[in-house]
Amino acid sequence: MPNPPLHRDPARNAPERVVFSVSELNGSVRELLEHSFGLLWVEGEISNLARPRSGHMYFSLKDSGAQVRCALFRGKARLIRGPLNDGDQVRLRARVSIYAARGDYQLIVEHVEAAGDGALQREFEQLKARLDAEGLFAEQLKRALPAAPARIGVITSATGAAIRDVLSVVSRRYPLGAVRVYPVPVQGDAAPALIVKALGRASERADCDVILLVRGGGSLEDLQAFNDERVARAIVACEVAVVSGVGHEVDITIADFAADVRAATPSAAAELVCPDLAARAAVLPQASTRLQARMRARLHDARQRLNQLELRLTRQHPRRRLEVPMQRLDDAEQRLLRALRARMTRADERSAMLARRLRQATPVHRIASAKAAQESFSRRLDRAIRSRVFTAEQRLGGVARALHGVSPLQTLERGYAIARDAQGQVLRSADNAAPGDHVAIDLARGRLDCEVQTVHAATDTKET
Repeated sequence: MPNPPLHRDPARNAPERVVFSVSELNGSVRELLEHSFGLLWVEGEISNLARPRSGHMYFSLKDSGAQVRCALFRGKARLIRGPLNDGDQVRLRARVSIYAARGDYQLIVEHVEAAGDGALQREFEQLKARLDAEGLFAEQLKRALPAAPARIGVITSATGAAIRDVLSVVSRRYPLGAVRVYPVPVQGDAAPALIVKALGRASERADCDVILLVRGGGSLEDLQAFNDERVARAIVACEVAVVSGVGHEVDITIADFAADVRAATPSAAAELVCPDLAARAAVLPQASTRLQARMRARLHDARQRLNQLELRLTRQHPRRRLEVPMQRLDDAEQRLLRALRARMTRADERSAMLARRLRQATPVHRIASAKAAQESFSRRLDRAIRSRVFTAEQRLGGVARALHGVSPLQTLERGYAIARDAQGQVLRSADNAAPGDHVAIDLARGRLDCEVQTVHAATDTKET
């Protein structure tokens, strides 16, 4: 505390009174307050919030019976999660001070959190410490993720942004992977039990190679379903590797410690289990180029070493011993080149043959060939029918002419007649008729109905 100036009475030459200036008084009070209280926690409701262009924040913290002015300077304000608004119920860590220029008692705020988060955070830390002491988060329990999972299980809300992010990453990076969604609520009192049930069902089915446990960001209270002891134990007991992707990068939950792998976000969790096929395909040409370069380098080194050995052997005059192996090597090289060329030629011919067969096997060619065959068969059938009809007409004409030559009608045309009795039987002899019988006479044109008057014997002349 600064020493106040001492005023003396000139007449008596003795101290009269201690007099403070306003600045001195406020400074002394500020030091007294700051040294007496230190850092403390205060809970209340924000009101009269002001945000000047300096980046500092000023507001009042009040309850039902009082209020106090607060100052949150720019450096600390940048560390606050989420915006502050009038009416927010918060808990502050601050030091007591005084604004000397106005003599206002105030709190210099170091940290702000939503009221209730402090208790949740303490519960979080206690549960984490207890489960860690049990060995639930031990590294030896962690399982490796599959390099290329055929089916990816996702435990999350069916309508949240997390599932959309996961599906987007899978379709972009790894379209070969199938996704099975286990829809569960990710917030609320019923969420932990349903998440545990989904983990158990996925473990029993064993139809997924990896499981993503994900949800979007939120407050500590919003993420409480993933800070549940039951969920942590279900993750560890699951037979399938589990990747947690809860909230944003700054969000940490008990599920993150229990999972085999922790991802910062749902999208990051999907990227961890999905190999990037496009990136791998893009690397292949480079890998091929590097492989060829290494092969050429090794061949070059081998050639150089061979030359060195040859030089050493030449100096030792073993030429006769090397001539035959060298010739064999050249012959083998030539045979290899010829075999490679022959194999490439056969491959080209086979490729061309398969291409021709493919062209011939296309429906267009087959349809055209079938159509041409059908037209040919139609023409042949038409010619055969016309030929058969012509032959039949010729035979019919000959038979008709032969029949016409022996036809009774032809006899009638020559002036003869045919007599029939009442029963329609042809009368061949006069003895078959008697006087009074009715006889029908068929002529070339028409018929006569007659009555027999006299019958003459065969030698007699017939009269009707």
